[in-house]
Amino acid sequence: MPQVPDLTVLLNAIGQGDEGAFRQLYDLTKGRVYNTALGYVRNREDAEEITQDVYIEAFRSLGTFNREASVTTWLYRITVNKSIDFVRHQQRQKRFAFLTSLFNPKTGAVEHDATEAVHPGVLLEHQENAQILFRAIDKLADKQKTAYILTRVEGLNNMEAAAVMNITVGAVESLLQRANATLKKQLANWYNSIRP
Repeated sequence: MPQVPDLTVLLNAIGQGDEGAFRQLYDLTKGRVYNTALGYVRNREDAEEITQDVYIEAFRSLGTFNREASVTTWLYRITVNKSIDFVRHQQRQKRFAFLTSLFNPKTGAVEHDATEAVHPGVLLEHQENAQILFRAIDKLADKQKTAYILTRVEGLNNMEAAAVMNITVGAVESLLQRANATLKKQLANWYNSIRP
């Protein structure tokens, strides 16, 4: 079994101009970056765009990388920031489009509905429930959403999520408690609305 290179060693090689090292870093980490972005946008094309932006930003900010931090923590942090920025930009665009063109003149339907994609870790038979859950996650405050996605969707422990978010473990736990309470309420309302 081939040995996985140390990511810090790869960063050093990238800093020396080694394009192959950058390709290796991308190949080793792109799945995590893409899945995290997909947790925010749930649209494959948008998640791919964010993934590209993350690696461009990583390359540009290589000189400012704190060598004491984990490379994966650094990449998660860039991914979270790029994802939140992307979502905010999309929301601004939607508000503008909504104000300038509320309805399609031919069909009367509301324009600019988001295309939904399912996270790759969700089994086919659970996709409908996953869509409902992700719509509820979308309504969380940014920090709650980030803590929830990093721990519950991406599987990071609270300490790793705290490092990515640059907050304390206690703050992550508090965010998760609030996120869980909000999600329980939202999903209970949905469940009660579909019961016969």
